[in-house]
Amino acid sequence: MYEQTLSRAGLSPDQAKLYEILVKHGLLPAGKISSYAGLKRGLTYKILGELEAGGLAVRRDKAGSVAQFEPAHPLKLRDLADQKSRAAADAHVALEGVLNSLVSDFNLSSGKPGVLFYEGLEGIKKVLDDTLISRTEICSYADIEAVMKNIGPLNNAYVAKREKLGVKRRGILLDTPATREYLKDYHLAVTESRLIRVDAPPFESIMNIYDGKIAYVTLRPERMIGVILADPHIYAMHKYLFEYLWGLAEQIKEPTPRSA
Repeated sequence: MYEQTLSRAGLSPDQAKLYEILVKHGLLPAGKISSYAGLKRGLTYKILGELEAGGLAVRRDKAGSVAQFEPAHPLKLRDLADQKSRAAADAHVALEGVLNSLVSDFNLSSGKPGVLFYEGLEGIKKVLDDTLISRTEICSYADIEAVMKNIGPLNNAYVAKREKLGVKRRGILLDTPATREYLKDYHLAVTESRLIRVDAPPFESIMNIYDGKIAYVTLRPERMIGVILADPHIYAMHKYLFEYLWGLAEQIKEPTPRSA
């Protein structure tokens, strides 16, 4: 009845089975628990020992009788779930610290590009957050009006994190009055922008070039997509094209801070 939920809280299937038996029946000898669980006695003792070590079972020994076990209060499961969450968060931080190196080694050994695909607003957040661990500056193309219209709060939070982490970005943007106004005091310590004049319609997307990867984001609300592609050759091509266009793009001189 509870096994699936208990497993999600951090117990193994067998641990969940034995803990549920203890909760339903109370103090039991190990042999009875083994019979209820359909497990061999040696394995039952092993699992009961694991539950005892985790604070979910209590062993009661009486002279001249077999060992008996009773459950700890179910509220102990909350502590277990909290520990699992903390461990998962620590694992995520540790993984992010080595992920770029792992990707580089994989690319060198396999010659295969790595591609990750995401959808929706949460997917876009993952694509943007990946740039926050970049070991290089971010070079980007962006339709700022589409960014603020469709993911404004998400982008504001992202840029605040980027500034706090000191991750620098150079951006080539569409030259519009709204873009110029927006850039007047746009996180100038970590961001440099240049403008291009185009007759084409707004492209409603972002491309980030960073750390051997290319990230694409489409910003149409009905179909938000994010893609991260890791390939040294594609990265080198886009980086070269960016630098070429950067040299042609218009510099924004002496920004004037917005009035309070």
